[in-house]
Amino acid sequence: MEKKTGVYICTGCSIGESLDIGGLSKVATKEGKVQVCKTHAFYCGAEGAALIKSDIENEGVNTVLIAACSSRVNYDVFDYGPSIIMERVNLREQITWCHPANDEDTQMMAEDALRMSLAKAKHIQPPEAFQGEDMVKTILVVGGGLAGLTAALEGAKAGYKTVLVEKSPALGGWMNSLYKQAPRKAPYTELEEVDIADRIKEVEAHPDVKVYVGAEIKEIAGAPGMFDVSISQDGNIITERIGSVILATGAVPYDATKLEHLGYGKYENVITGLQMEELAKKGKIVRPDGKEVQSIAFIQCAGSRDPEHLPYCSSVCCVESLKQATYLKEQNPEAAVYVFHKDIRTPGQYERLYQKVQKDGGIFVRGEITGIKEDGEKNLIIEATDVLTGSGISTEGVDMVVLATGMVPTTAVGESLVLKIECEAGEPEVEADGEAILKSNLLNLAYRQGPEMPTLKYGFADSHFICFPYETRRTGIYAAGSVRATMDEVSSIEDATGAAMKAIQCIELSALGSAVHPRVGDLSFPDFAMSRCTQCKRCTVECPFGAINEDEKFNPLPNPTRCRRCGICMGACPERIISFKNYSVPMIGNMIKAIEVPEEDEEKPRIVIFACENDAYPALDMAGINHLNYNAWVRVIPVRCLGSMSLVWIADTLSQGIDGILLLGCKHGDDYQCHFIKGSELADIRLSKVAETLNRLDLESDRVRMEQISIMDYDKIPAILDGFAERLEELGPNPYKGM
Repeated sequence: MEKKTGVYICTGCSIGESLDIGGLSKVATKEGKVQVCKTHAFYCGAEGAALIKSDIENEGVNTVLIAACSSRVNYDVFDYGPSIIMERVNLREQITWCHPANDEDTQMMAEDALRMSLAKAKHIQPPEAFQGEDMVKTILVVGGGLAGLTAALEGAKAGYKTVLVEKSPALGGWMNSLYKQAPRKAPYTELEEVDIADRIKEVEAHPDVKVYVGAEIKEIAGAPGMFDVSISQDGNIITERIGSVILATGAVPYDATKLEHLGYGKYENVITGLQMEELAKKGKIVRPDGKEVQSIAFIQCAGSRDPEHLPYCSSVCCVESLKQATYLKEQNPEAAVYVFHKDIRTPGQYERLYQKVQKDGGIFVRGEITGIKEDGEKNLIIEATDVLTGSGISTEGVDMVVLATGMVPTTAVGESLVLKIECEAGEPEVEADGEAILKSNLLNLAYRQGPEMPTLKYGFADSHFICFPYETRRTGIYAAGSVRATMDEVSSIEDATGAAMKAIQCIELSALGSAVHPRVGDLSFPDFAMSRCTQCKRCTVECPFGAINEDEKFNPLPNPTRCRRCGICMGACPERIISFKNYSVPMIGNMIKAIEVPEEDEEKPRIVIFACENDAYPALDMAGINHLNYNAWVRVIPVRCLGSMSLVWIADTLSQGIDGILLLGCKHGDDYQCHFIKGSELADIRLSKVAETLNRLDLESDRVRMEQISIMDYDKIPAILDGFAERLEELGPNPYKGM
């Protein structure tokens, strides 16, 4: 497209008092040769916004550069539609608010920021939204328990057709096994009748919900808006076209046969919480050998919070035991109830149920179980150490012991299947996505990365719980309920509702050709120059989201609606055949080349910061908002993710004579604060391979550094930047300066 560029320099928010606006205008008109360059006190105000719109409508301006505040603010004010190229020059937060006013270095910083944005805008083309074939807006819910029923119902109520698949012959899941449910309404002390049957009736009666029971997912192929799902039921295969998927297969109780040290399987009258529900349903609580129960002991964390079994808390066990204690007290108020616990966890209104059980005579013992024995009448003697006093405790024989076993997500049930990726000679084999993928037979994805989703540390379904709850590493597939995290019934209902909302958002954005998250609204997607592809498979291996499959010749097969637009594939490609219309290796290279590098004798070193737009860039903004001063040698280039970093940028920067490079990205690890999961980690790995090359070229590897920060680490920014600048002063100027 033929571009007509307009540069609009704001003088408000102290920008006009801090910078030489005339000097900036000269950079735009003389160096950038833009056709339109204007200044105004408040472009975010009605008058300023109208001025820009007038130039678009009447002067034919189709490329707009707003030199003012950060792109993270006023983005709605400066939205002129997909046909207008928009670039923001951050003069406020990252220049005038954190550097001295009317200072030579501050002015040079602002002029370089404008030059870089002009260089980028020159090469941007308006993205053309991807439009898939036969895209639909139907939601698939896998699992017919409380979370699955809720997700299906909420999706249908919002006007979306929903397909619900349940493996068992009946809907209801875990809730079907309960005698009563914990209180959900005031006064939060009275047990309630299980209401799952009402929810099942509502789902079955809804015209927009199609239910398959006694059915399993045979295969899910395709991508958001275009999933082709094969469902096996009664020996038949049914196919459904699906827009997005919610995994709500729940959890199962921990295998109590592994708890022989607590008497299970050894003593007849040691049972699990699930067995207690079955006894209560029969009307009168009697122990397995038929004797009426007059005394009972509940052992909490039976296998939970134990490194030998389940290291985590299962969230609801305490409440369930309190509920079951109430069963016995309602049957016999004089019955003795003991609760042995590490600590009682009754969040929110459940505290009221805890207080009620205490008032009803429940005896709570904070102690470590040291042994369980049986007397001649099959009563059980519990021996424990009191945590508070350190003294030994021994009960008289109780009629029955109930073990509060924890939750195991269904994604962790099954044989572990570690997928190995073929690597180049001399490189170690790596696991797909760096994770063990469990052969849990829930989704059966036709993905190159494996048939099921990666799981988190304890086997729970992958879910980005820090920044984006419900979202998994498989775009368009959302996890809800206890398959995602341990949670009670109320939380499961809320979780399922949230997942339904995300599933709806996904299919609507996919239909528009937009990225789903976190780059919502981005219409770009990667282009592959296949004529230069060497079939190295780096893009397919490193994509965290399974957005790229392969054909039989190992050519990449991109799935645009799976793509999160992070650019990790672009950074992975050694041949640089992958690019976006608004983000590419040459585009960033031109931004680097647009920086004016002073001569060595001017003693003004330059540092390029490649700042991840998700955490690092906003941390820089927040440093400015808090008026924290740091070195003015830096020039900031925002990148979608550090994982999109091409090593060519390192070479371009150093050959330009720039003295140092700082990669500023998200923290990575078990909780993967990195919005694109593995981007920062991949950048770290790539950077480690650069050090040897730099040393070979007589360029100290210390000139290139990576720092991981969260958005809240803004107060550390000055120390990081100033410390790096001090190190560069020790190293001296880049030897390629002036060449």
